[in-house]
Amino acid sequence: MRLALMSDIHGNIQALDACLQHARAQRAQRFAFLGDLVGYGADPGAVVERIMLLTEEGALVLKGNHDEMAVNPPLEVKNVGSSTATWTHSQLDATQRAWLDALPLSAQLDKILLVHASVDGPELWRYVYDERAATASLDAAAQWPAVRYVFGGHVHEQSLYYRGSTASLMKFTPQPGVAVPVPSHRQWLATVGSVGQPRDGKPEAMYALIDTERWQLSFHRVPYDHSAAAWAIRAAGLPDFFADRLERGR
Repeated sequence: MRLALMSDIHGNIQALDACLQHARAQRAQRFAFLGDLVGYGADPGAVVERIMLLTEEGALVLKGNHDEMAVNPPLEVKNVGSSTATWTHSQLDATQRAWLDALPLSAQLDKILLVHASVDGPELWRYVYDERAATASLDAAAQWPAVRYVFGGHVHEQSLYYRGSTASLMKFTPQPGVAVPVPSHRQWLATVGSVGQPRDGKPEAMYALIDTERWQLSFHRVPYDHSAAAWAIRAAGLPDFFADRLERGR
């Protein structure tokens, strides 16, 4: 099976559609969305509707922290992350909000465990930025004995960690479009990047693809009309900061 792994769409329908088209061209057979479908971007309703339809084809969908905030917006804005929650809530209908609210925090697919943030307390939304955090997440996955692979998002960057002959994890920097062998005798953890809001200084959308027959993992960057996505944010009256971020990729 060729499973496309997408996370952190953040209401960016232009980036989502570009990644879906790219993944289908890569012969993806199934999709998994690892949370943060909404937040920041101008088209949360369209993104949710698109992904709801894909669940009818077997897509797996998880809840992210921005999805949770969109269902239950905070009473006061305390940080950048919560600044668009109330607006996003108003753009979703009751059915969409109920669907987001019911999403799970993790899902297992044979040897694969999917999570938005860290397996170590998924409801705490911990960031897996380094070897220490990756170790905590992978160690927590031990409660699922069959799991050899953990895939998450949340950090908006693409990274790959693996455990070799020792208990410590090693970090590998993936190259776009280059398939990496990920044999199941090792344990692996990857962050698949952000579809809708990359933060590594490049505006191209991110996603990953796992081939479970060859056990190869590839990370992809997809050009999309980020100017249109930025224009939509400004036209919606949302802060320019979120539009600027799409254009800068940071």
